[in-house]
Amino acid sequence: MKTIKSFQVDHTKLQKGLYLSRVDGDCVTYDIRMCTPNGGIYLQNAGLHTFEHLFATYVRNSAHSDEVVYVGPMGCRTGFYFIARDSMSRQQVLDLLRETFLFISEFVGQIPGASKPECGNYLDHDLNQAKAYARTICQVLEGWTPERMDYEG
Repeated sequence: MKTIKSFQVDHTKLQKGLYLSRVDGDCVTYDIRMCTPNGGIYLQNAGLHTFEHLFATYVRNSAHSDEVVYVGPMGCRTGFYFIARDSMSRQQVLDLLRETFLFISEFVGQIPGASKPECGNYLDHDLNQAKAYARTICQVLEGWTPERMDYEG
């Protein structure tokens, strides 16, 4: 079998940030790297789960909702994938993600979709942890530009 694109990225050089991972037709996959790969600190499931619920809810209710294809965590627990239509520019994606992560960092209230009928693991949530993750990625993306979205190395 061929080695898939995401395994061809040198994870020893990859740092926290936002990267354009791949383009498939009109779908663009972004790599939101919230932890340094193989750095020993990874997203914990309860916070990652809550972050996912808030992330997906926010972007699917944004002005770009029709352009959002998918939001989901990486199996290695170092970040998330965000897939959007190519009609969104890199700057629009960056702006939407900054707005989303600020929303998560300040969120107060009931976690969307976190009841037993709505979620397959509804007891495994941690809002405070999700907010901490959001504050961290907000700081990482503070000086980020569309030009920095290309993988280095």
